[in-house]
Amino acid sequence: MRFCVRCGADVENPIDGLCIECYLDGREFTSLPEYIDLEACAVCKEFYVGGKWVPDEKRRTIEDSAVDNMYILEDCRVLSIATRSKMQDPKTYKVNITTDLSVRGTPVTSESETVVRIKNTVCKRCSRVQGSYYESILQIRSEERTLDGDVVNDVIKKITRYVDFQSKNNRQYFISKTEKIHGGVDFYISSLALGKILAKMISDKYCGDSKESFKLVGRKPDGQNMYRVTYLVRLPRFKEGDVVIFKNGYYRLKRILPAGGRLVSLKDFRDKHVQRADMPLLKVYRTEDEFMEATVISGNPPEVQVLNPLTYETMDMKVSKDVEIGSQIKVIDIDGILHYVP
Repeated sequence: MRFCVRCGADVENPIDGLCIECYLDGREFTSLPEYIDLEACAVCKEFYVGGKWVPDEKRRTIEDSAVDNMYILEDCRVLSIATRSKMQDPKTYKVNITTDLSVRGTPVTSESETVVRIKNTVCKRCSRVQGSYYESILQIRSEERTLDGDVVNDVIKKITRYVDFQSKNNRQYFISKTEKIHGGVDFYISSLALGKILAKMISDKYCGDSKESFKLVGRKPDGQNMYRVTYLVRLPRFKEGDVVIFKNGYYRLKRILPAGGRLVSLKDFRDKHVQRADMPLLKVYRTEDEFMEATVISGNPPEVQVLNPLTYETMDMKVSKDVEIGSQIKVIDIDGILHYVP
């Protein structure tokens, strides 16, 4: 049996020559620096925590930053931590931390406090956005002189939605500028990789042709060349819904896919798949806004009688089996004969 060098009490397992009561007496088991500085971006309002910028609830981030800077004695095992904070001014918060610990099997409670100061700065991403930084340009053009306005809006919507989603995982992804020009639209993209991804995405979506060109714009600190890349995606004239000619047959273009397209025959209404390599062979016969409407007045599908929208006479027409009497159907003229468009 040993004894405590301070109080003289017998003790079986002394700690540094002390009994547990004398060891715990007056000892600080947790401590905090007097001040903790927390960086916050003045533009996006995100906080710099753990070496990265994170979106977070302000009060929780302040309290968490205090916990992250708290020193705990080696012999202590943390049981629970409770935090509370009080705003002294919009950029200064007093944080109190109550920590329940176990020291050599003995429960203790430690109180510590600090002041968290919010320091405004501008994160790298916002600095680049404000400076209109870009590494690549994505140019969307058409085989014709101008790109259809609906297609332009659809492209802008798809690209914006994709970049917004991806930027949640990669803060360096953003669009510096979107510029509608005569004949198409240009996107100024924050990274080479993102520009390449977007070019492929739009090219696949519309079955377009993609090319890229490089321009030397400087050198990196390590001496490597810095390039800016322009990705040109030229979209075909056809779009989903159009009637096209393919190998002397007339089809409606139902879907455009990365691997090609899906057509529906105007002759027998059967589906036909076209390989990506053969998509340039499609020739637009009628765009969707050039279709006419005819009323189905009688018959038994697929053989029905419709009211000719040109002559207002009744005529026979072959349609798909799901067409109902009295319904309006889309039709086009081929060599003077009206055909149902499925």
